[in-house]
Amino acid sequence: MRPTQRLTGKQGALLVVDMQEKLLARIPDHQRVVAHCVALIRGARALGLPVWATEQYPRGLGPSTPAIAELIPERPAKTTFHCCGVPQLLEQLYGRNLRHVTVAGIEAHVCVAQTALELLDLGFRVQVPADAVASRHPTDWEFALRRLERAGAVVSTTESVLFEWTERSDCPEFKAISELVKSLDRSGQ
Repeated sequence: MRPTQRLTGKQGALLVVDMQEKLLARIPDHQRVVAHCVALIRGARALGLPVWATEQYPRGLGPSTPAIAELIPERPAKTTFHCCGVPQLLEQLYGRNLRHVTVAGIEAHVCVAQTALELLDLGFRVQVPADAVASRHPTDWEFALRRLERAGAVVSTTESVLFEWTERSDCPEFKAISELVKSLDRSGQ
């Protein structure tokens, strides 16, 4: 895949990483990250993209936040920091002939970064919306995104992802995607 190739909804998927209550409680402005992940999930579903989520050691860290849990009821547990250690996830990625994965969630410098790097190493194009990932500390978030971009991931925003997935304003899904974009809290950015 060319580095300039757009990451449209064709042959793409969304992976939401470890949006668990105990972890989110320590993330500044976590409500905005949750809202952006929810918008991505709803947009992916409206466009027919596969959507997955994971939970890091839920026995110790608890379940996903309800906003994510109700949209993605099946969230396999993992103990590896990257999500590629979840066999059914890899089976789904390869079984659907996907070429790119948008990765959102927490924490940017640990599970999100390791997942994105692993996916890149496996040959997938990876997109990371900066406003749909977070870390407890801004420095960790910033340097994670820098590292991912240098490694070949596309760092973008939730709005960019949604419109790139959609591709056209004359498709039936455009109105729903446009409404999701309008609902995003962009204050403080």
